[in-house]
Amino acid sequence: MEAAQSLQLDILAIAAHPDDVELSVGGTLIKLGRLGYKTGVLDLTRGEAGTRGTPEIRAAEAERAAELLGLSVRENLDLGDARIWANEESRVKLVRVLRRLRPRLVFTQFWEDPHPDHAHTSQLVREACHVSGLAKYDREAGQERWRPSCIAYFLFPRTVAPSFIVDISETSQPKWEAIRAHASQFFNPQATEPQSRVSTQAFLREIESRDRYFGAMIGVENGEAFFVREALNVEDPVALLTRRMNMYS
Repeated sequence: MEAAQSLQLDILAIAAHPDDVELSVGGTLIKLGRLGYKTGVLDLTRGEAGTRGTPEIRAAEAERAAELLGLSVRENLDLGDARIWANEESRVKLVRVLRRLRPRLVFTQFWEDPHPDHAHTSQLVREACHVSGLAKYDREAGQERWRPSCIAYFLFPRTVAPSFIVDISETSQPKWEAIRAHASQFFNPQATEPQSRVSTQAFLREIESRDRYFGAMIGVENGEAFFVREALNVEDPVALLTRRMNMYS
């Protein structure tokens, strides 16, 4: 990965825990990297409250997964697992990262989620992306203001229709390699630690089914879905609206 100080990212994915990004948008990040975009991940906690693994193990797993995702940078804000809040201290920390990495597009978690860390991450990211564009906010840090062009949300409930779906059929296999890099967290019949929902074999099948479901919605094998709050500015609606399955096949 490159030196973070010299980067201007195209895409920064921000999530509460190591492995959240891999499960939800890993295929998209790999695809965008292959298209020449600079991609990065910011984990907000070390996952220290998780049932399995340790912060040290999870940090090593996240580093390995970053290589498999083809990221330019991966950092950890260490806000405290199960302790993420959209407060001023956390907001300033996140703004300083945004101004340093200067992403054009941010991916983050949907705001309606039963996990408090996920819901609070969504609120924190939305607030930080806005105030990061205010010249007088945190002026003492000496950074230039920066506001990403758009926030795209992932991991939303079934009642929400996606704004767009990315075809990840060609990057599904490396996505799963990145997921499996977090070996302490997922299904392992030899594990001696207590089991959690994510450590069951059924959980991984759920992720596979979700990718196939979103892929089927656009006529491909696998897909990852996103939601945006604001209206999209489309330059070429013909190119956008004809990029779909052949209705006569």
